[in-house]
Amino acid sequence: MTTLLTSTAGNHPPPGPSASALHDRAASSFTALTRTIHEMGLMRRRYGYYWAKLIGAVLILIAWVVAFILIGDSWWQLANAAVFAVVMTQIAFLGHDAAHRQMFKSGRWNDWVSLIIANLLVGISYGWWQSKHNRHHANPNKEGSDPDIALTALALTPARATKPRGRLMSWLFAHQGWYFFPILLLEGLSLHHEGIRRVIRPGKIGRRWVEISFLTFRFAGLAALVFLVLSPEKAVAFLAVELAIFGLYMGSSFAPNHIGMPLVSPKLKLDFLRRQVLMSRNISGGPLVSIFMGGLNYQIEHHLFPSMARPHLRKAQPFVSAYCAAQGVPYTRTSLWQAYRSVIGYLNSVGLRGKDPFLCPLVAQRRAL
Repeated sequence: MTTLLTSTAGNHPPPGPSASALHDRAASSFTALTRTIHEMGLMRRRYGYYWAKLIGAVLILIAWVVAFILIGDSWWQLANAAVFAVVMTQIAFLGHDAAHRQMFKSGRWNDWVSLIIANLLVGISYGWWQSKHNRHHANPNKEGSDPDIALTALALTPARATKPRGRLMSWLFAHQGWYFFPILLLEGLSLHHEGIRRVIRPGKIGRRWVEISFLTFRFAGLAALVFLVLSPEKAVAFLAVELAIFGLYMGSSFAPNHIGMPLVSPKLKLDFLRRQVLMSRNISGGPLVSIFMGGLNYQIEHHLFPSMARPHLRKAQPFVSAYCAAQGVPYTRTSLWQAYRSVIGYLNSVGLRGKDPFLCPLVAQRRAL
């Protein structure tokens, strides 16, 4: 998608409300929606839900360790590696909720739960993820601001796709949609690597030694368990399968939310509603999809109300959808498979031609002015 705004010589739009007046009107209208959401109790905490999830996660981990030891030195442990990867991803979703202050009123409680989940259980640096994710939420799909579209292995923007490169990389980028899901098999390794790099690099980092201690205990503890129970070749195979499925699951859950949605030019100023809704995609499919994606299937509602507890996102969805329709703001909702097809098609299109076929409606509207 072309994202830079241009003006048309000789065209003079008819007089209308100023940009500031439109912004104030949109802000006032969104305040009314926010008030409705609060009055319905959809911003209240769900302590029972999250305590059950947290205690359940610990019990499942204990049960998994017991099963791992009882199965012993067997190639069946590769299936157990897949189970462990799924458990780790589901626990990571809980860390995401805590990082967004969805669990507790206390910021300190949410931070420590996030630290324990991310660093001690999953093996990802909470500080690194929080910094990256906060920038994404502030400016989803905005070039130069959203770190999630500034990837090294993929071209998610036309600017990235048109950079000079060798023949091999040009071919890979032209077909990047087809190898997107296979490359996610390395995402688990990348997430662990980024976390370790973040906590050991020079500079001021909050809770550095807490993060280092948790990460060290997590990696050393898992390695000790695996190599004590399994022979070396089985242990290596187990870790490879777990990392691959963990990365694939994580990437498959986050990718449908924004890839293939409009990009935002650094020069374009949007009100909060449009900045979050136009660049996000909801996934339909009911409770099973919600479980699979950890609630991320309600991405629009999550971006508008990031501290809303996961169970309330489903209840807020009809109100947000109706509000967007009343405001004339496109609200995107597709099935999971349609979203995956969009991701593959978008990546291939950008990589092949250095162009983005998805033009943001607001960009087109403002170009006409």
